[in-house]
Amino acid sequence: MIDLYYWPTPNGHKITIFLEEAGLAYNIKPVDISAGDQFKPEFLAFSPNNRMPAIIDQNPTDGGEAITVFESGAILIYLAEKIGRFLPASVRERKSVLEWLTWQIGGLGPMAGQNHHFVQYAPERIPYAMDRYINETNRLYGVLNRRLADHEWVADEYSIADMAIYPWIVPYKNQQQNLDDFPHLKRWFQAMAERPAVMAAYERARPWTKRPAVTEEGKKVLFGQKATAQA
Repeated sequence: MIDLYYWPTPNGHKITIFLEEAGLAYNIKPVDISAGDQFKPEFLAFSPNNRMPAIIDQNPTDGGEAITVFESGAILIYLAEKIGRFLPASVRERKSVLEWLTWQIGGLGPMAGQNHHFVQYAPERIPYAMDRYINETNRLYGVLNRRLADHEWVADEYSIADMAIYPWIVPYKNQQQNLDDFPHLKRWFQAMAERPAVMAAYERARPWTKRPAVTEEGKKVLFGQKATAQA
């Protein structure tokens, strides 16, 4: 059994997509990021960056005590290795998956995240910042579109790279992007959206999507965090 500490954000959706694709049993443990659940000591004990998602694998393959994993990319790799799927064993194919997974973690996610912040959440509109991140998101969409021009999936086969990237494309309208400008990406996006596991993952999110993922009060919790002195 996997305990998934989760909130319905792109990074949270990555993990539910994997778990649904893999058919692994899991319990969702909501981490309400607007309420500050990510700062609770019991969560910080195994997710020290005060971010979700994180997991506790109650039945690791070594038969030992439960294993905790934080950071969405690390979780995807851990789970893929656990079941021997969605991350190829061959050197060249594995390399390709890890390249595109890292591209999402280091590029698309941070840039689209800043796009979301300055376009949707910032208390004042800063045209330079908005243009900067809208344009960089657009550039990254172009990179992905070129890749998908001659690949059915992002790597050689359907993999954790696709699972990681898709949730960051879902809010393309909020990112001020038009999928019609990226026909190969659009074809892939539609194929992803039609996968039963992807649909099931987003269905699992429904109980926590009845209100905004980030509330007005939650902005005070999420934005402007600084290091605090440790006792």
